[in-house]
Amino acid sequence: MEFTNLGRSGLKVSKLCLGTMNFGTETEEKEAFKIMDAALDAGINFFDTANVYGWENSGRTEEIIGRWFAQGGGRREKVVLATKFFGEMKTNPHDGPNQARGLSSYKLRRHLEESLRRLQTDHIELYQMHHVDRNVSWDELWEGFRIAMYQGKIGYVGSSNFAGFDLVKAQYEAKAKGMLGLVSEQHKLSLLCRLPELELLPAAEEHGIGVIAWSPLDGGLLSGHALHPIEGSRRSNNPERVERYRAQLEAFEAFCKELGESEANVALAWTLTRPAMTAPIIGPRTLEQLEGALRAVEIQLGESELKRLDEIFPGPGGAAPKAYAW
Repeated sequence: MEFTNLGRSGLKVSKLCLGTMNFGTETEEKEAFKIMDAALDAGINFFDTANVYGWENSGRTEEIIGRWFAQGGGRREKVVLATKFFGEMKTNPHDGPNQARGLSSYKLRRHLEESLRRLQTDHIELYQMHHVDRNVSWDELWEGFRIAMYQGKIGYVGSSNFAGFDLVKAQYEAKAKGMLGLVSEQHKLSLLCRLPELELLPAAEEHGIGVIAWSPLDGGLLSGHALHPIEGSRRSNNPERVERYRAQLEAFEAFCKELGESEANVALAWTLTRPAMTAPIIGPRTLEQLEGALRAVEIQLGESELKRLDEIFPGPGGAAPKAYAW
């Protein structure tokens, strides 16, 4: 496994991030334990989750990870742990109107404490805002994060689903308070979703924010199973989306055969070539899927290969502001 810094921080993380969204829903706890053990054995030290994972049973995924940590064996010490807050926790209705989706210092404190309890740990390396909330001031948020950092409960702050100008605003406000600011932005990015290349990635690169790509296989559409569905595959079988992108997917399949690599691994390898990229998130439901994804960090895409991928999956039109003007 290869490692890189998380944004401009000194924290080293693996170039593949283990996503845990399926744990407790698509993947049973016993299999989740096997996946996490195998990820560590393969050198993946970066694990991502969120307090809402488990959905109707929100918090379940964090509880599974917590029970895995509790087995000992250095599991917690080896993991760079990331979780998120923003959404409504359906399993905790006691906060009244403050339980609604959004950010606040109140929610930061309450949800952090609850995540720490479920995860059976006293600290989280990367605490992320799952979405932007423009109704809450950065004065309020950065003070809340400052307190949590001073208490040793979080190490770094990250964001998710922010716009480019949100990243700039966050860093401006953090600098004014003498704080490091954001070290990461978790964002949807794939060969079929290249809009972030226009402004999000340049903003992240300029401000030292490492990008963590979620849905790098676009919900399974780039997994290789969309054109040839297999039993148990999900989302990639959406007939309307498959037909919409059929010509591109067929060209992509042919190109990957020329390379001798799977479509999923080429799609993951492509994300690693993007500016400011820290790691794509892989979300295996089975041990086999995890093992198959490890090859992605070994694939080297040269200029000719990247040009061919640009032809199959055109980008958003160049860097801003030239894409808009001249």
